[in-house]
Amino acid sequence: MTASDEQAIREVIATWHRATVAGDLPRLLGLMTEDVVFLTPGQPPMRGRDAFAAGFRAAAEKFGIEPHAEIQEISVAGDWAWCWTRLSVSFIPRAPGPAQRRSGHTLSIFRRTAESAWLLARDANMLTPDPQ
Repeated sequence: MTASDEQAIREVIATWHRATVAGDLPRLLGLMTEDVVFLTPGQPPMRGRDAFAAGFRAAAEKFGIEPHAEIQEISVAGDWAWCWTRLSVSFIPRAPGPAQRRSGHTLSIFRRTAESAWLLARDANMLTPDPQ
């Protein structure tokens, strides 16, 4: 792994978080592969950009979303990389009501494109609700 690979992956994660806060769905979709898969507890796999877009739109209608990540590890092997992160996400309701917060670990797999960009290909998100 080169320092530039690690920095590029860190920038993808930082851009993801900025785009999430801004509600910038087109930017988020540009950070993932077409065949992306998201795994979350108790839910079937979310496959592809279209499924992600539908889920993001539904959440963004009801909540402002504020993520915070502490990257624990990044490893690169050729055109693949993985990242273990401690993540917390606050969901701020757009209608009156209490904020919700989920936290836990994620394991994300990135794939390098022919243009040398790193894109999210798989994401296992083990976030659970924080005690209120």
